[in-house]
Amino acid sequence: MNRILALLSCAALLSSFGADTSAAEKKIVLVAGRPSHGPGDHEFNAGCLVLKRCLDQVPGVKSVVVQGGWPKEPDAFEGADAILLFMDGGGGHPVIRENHLQVMGALMRKGVGLGCAHYAVEVPKDKGGPEFLDWIGGYYETAFSTNPHWEADIKELPKHAITRGVKPFKLRDEWYFNMRFRADMKGVTPILVAKPSDETRKGASASPRGPYGHIVAASGRDEVLMWAVERPDGGRGFGFTGGHVHANWSNPNFRKVVLNALLWLAKMDVPADGVQSTLPLEEYAKNLDAKGKADDAVNITGAWSFQVETANGTGSPSFTFVQAGPNIVGTYKGLFGEAEFSGTLRNSELRFSFGVRVQDEPAVVTYTGKVESDGTLKGTVRLGDLGEGTWTAKKAP
Repeated sequence: MNRILALLSCAALLSSFGADTSAAEKKIVLVAGRPSHGPGDHEFNAGCLVLKRCLDQVPGVKSVVVQGGWPKEPDAFEGADAILLFMDGGGGHPVIRENHLQVMGALMRKGVGLGCAHYAVEVPKDKGGPEFLDWIGGYYETAFSTNPHWEADIKELPKHAITRGVKPFKLRDEWYFNMRFRADMKGVTPILVAKPSDETRKGASASPRGPYGHIVAASGRDEVLMWAVERPDGGRGFGFTGGHVHANWSNPNFRKVVLNALLWLAKMDVPADGVQSTLPLEEYAKNLDAKGKADDAVNITGAWSFQVETANGTGSPSFTFVQAGPNIVGTYKGLFGEAEFSGTLRNSELRFSFGVRVQDEPAVVTYTGKVESDGTLKGTVRLGDLGEGTWTAKKAP
């Protein structure tokens, strides 16, 4: 009899262990919007799949991607601990259609976390605006906020679970700013902050095109590009204004701050060094939406060895490119140290640039060239005010 009781006790104990493991698993739902913009931009599906691949490396996370906008299955959010919306917004935002605000509101009252990335942070101020102020602390308001393409220099990061392991970085994207936040930023914690130049504030690349008087008048002010809130209902929220350029997900700090935020949304402990994720470079060029004839028939993703010749000598820098659509991002290692860069490859014409320091003075290095018929690269380089040179490149073995 004692033996039977012991076996039953062991079985119950093992069963309870299994239940605890299941209960501990956090469900994160990533909602990808419909195809939008040109190749390499607004790649909602590919972006969510990149995030999923990374989240799948985190123990205790169950990530689910919903493609094509608002889920058709009524139980898609069942059991969700956190939801990310990465989709087109504005007046056509899926969250303001039909009864979706009510559906999301019910989830928020249960303490589910909500994150919105890029265009998904924009909702009309009279429908969606009040809700977003409650749920995520702020939103993009038409004619008040602005959306130029510019290089944000993230120089400092606050102490927060979302910033664990994230290092300062500089990256060009369509970074929205001058967001409509809660009064006096009540409960809102800035996560990513950068200072737009006066030229950026003029809004030449914004839509609708600037300048907007109130944006220009705020010259010199730091702007919040990502933020987080903890709601009275126990839930959490964040807004992230980057994500226009798909290739930017290959930047480890850009990627990590969003992955950390997703764990934080789901009330998970973020590791001291942040979410560690590694993907082959080629993964960032996969799962792009079909958007008609692309101008990126050639894809140069990978590591390349360069040979540079100038009047002052020769050099052999190395470059790593990640390409999605016509957009290029990458890293440089060479005479001037290390640097990150962005650029374009259109109709086999390549152009990218990055900042360096020469004799403790800032300078810009600009590479232009083309993809040759044999797959090699060839072009010219301008080294700031130091002159020009020529270069050739082959893909590293």
